[in-house]
Amino acid sequence: MRTLGKLLAVAAAVVTMGGAAAAQSKVTLAIGGAGCLCYLPTVLTKQLGNFEKAGLDVEMVNFKGGSQALKAVIGGSADVVSGYFDHTVALAAKGQKLKAIVVYDRFPGLVIVVSPRQTGKINSVADLKGKTVGISAPGSSTDYFLKFELQQAGLQRDDAAVIGVGLGGTAIAAMEQGQIDAAVMLDPAVTVLQTKYPDLKILTDTRTEKDTRAVFGGDYPGGALYTKTTWIDAHPDEAQALASAVVATLKWIHSHTPEEIMAEMPEEMVGNDKEAYLAALKNTLPMFSETGMMDPKGAEAVLKVFSAGDPAVAAANIQITDTYTNAFVEKANAQ
Repeated sequence: MRTLGKLLAVAAAVVTMGGAAAAQSKVTLAIGGAGCLCYLPTVLTKQLGNFEKAGLDVEMVNFKGGSQALKAVIGGSADVVSGYFDHTVALAAKGQKLKAIVVYDRFPGLVIVVSPRQTGKINSVADLKGKTVGISAPGSSTDYFLKFELQQAGLQRDDAAVIGVGLGGTAIAAMEQGQIDAAVMLDPAVTVLQTKYPDLKILTDTRTEKDTRAVFGGDYPGGALYTKTTWIDAHPDEAQALASAVVATLKWIHSHTPEEIMAEMPEEMVGNDKEAYLAALKNTLPMFSETGMMDPKGAEAVLKVFSAGDPAVAAANIQITDTYTNAFVEKANAQ
């Protein structure tokens, strides 16, 4: 009888565990280049188990750039994007209703870097006229940022030829091999190149608050979780769980050392040069939000940049407050 009782207890426990697992909501998350440190909060949320703690079974699907991750959500093969907030503004001009539910990057971290082979030949953004510039993927935030910077330098949006080279090792290789004259890059790739080439020329840098404000005139949100408003309306509990999980990770980041953070990241993302990765991580940490909140002025800055660079956005009369909500993050912080 005791043996039977134990068996029944074990069976009951298995059923209970199965029920708990079944209760987890499945969410497919498309990420626009997981190896980029700008997306570290998303990857780290998965690594720390914070999605699971919030009751979610999250499948992360990695793409070469944010535009491709966005297409997965628009096409229905993914539920939510981990990518740059500015895509919601670009899509609003086309009648697509997307909304950010948590913002994890206070700054975009975008850097325009000159190829080591072009050092001394390209000294300003204006010098990029007629050159080939690497971006993560056409239509991605790196692409829009380049066009904005070209216009700021008095050039036309298409005065430089662009080619998709990704964000990590492929971008570094393209720079070193001379396939491109410059590139819009993010860390850790930028710091890896700076470590190898001390005289590396940087034309524009948005990795710090000071530099971001110099470029945009204010804060400029980067990475966020965003999705279709119809998905949010149909899945409010999942949206809340996603926001709560990321906010928990942001608080974890700001209460741990860079070394402790690196130790939690997948080895394939850290790579062989741990010192360069750690240096890049230290450069990137100021980017990460502590609250996950959208700064309304930052959202307005994104609209301003895109309106200047894209006639369709300027003509669309976009209500920027329709492209984000702080409601889920406010609840997460209250918890």
